Amino acid sequence: MPAATAAWPRATRWRCFRRSRAGNVIRVQEQDFDVGAEIDGLGGGDRSIGGIASFIGLVRDMAGGQRIRAMTLEHYPAMTERELKRIEADARARWPLQASLVIHRYGRLEPGDRIVFVATASAHRQAAFESCMFLVDWLKTKAPFWKLEETGAGAEWVAAKASDDDAAERWSRPAKKAAE
Repeated sequence: MPAATAAWPRATRWRCFRRSRAGNVIRVQEQDFDVGAEIDGLGGGDRSIGGIASFIGLVRDMAGGQRIRAMTLEHYPAMTERELKRIEADARARWPLQASLVIHRYGRLEPGDRIVFVATASAHRQAAFESCMFLVDWLKTKAPFWKLEETGAGAEWVAAKASDDDAAERWSRPAKKAAE
């Protein structure tokens, strides 16, 4: 096993969609993840990395004035794999990244549970920050996951939000390469 992945959790059952080289991973899994172990494994000791930016998405306890009891995320694995690979490739085309990591959970989650983890590593902080925001915005709007929220009023599928589309729209403009 390469040294880059030795620190990554082994006990979890997960499906690795992509591991093109150390630190470039996309996973969709039911299990929770260890943020510290994931960041420690990112980049595999690449000393050209100058910064790592990360985002952790959590299940909120309220939505639309309703207390959320749970959220169930569903997906079609082949469709999800294809889209996540495309989104990650877009990030790599736009910014000089040494490593990236996307973990997205599915199944039934409760308030406070982690849903998604995105981390990017680059020689420069601007590329790390921007690519992380890009991945989060595009995962939110383009990744094929369906969310069913359970509240006291019953269960309801969550529709796409215009505010998420607006946030993602900024990345549809021609990309500027970050300074290297």
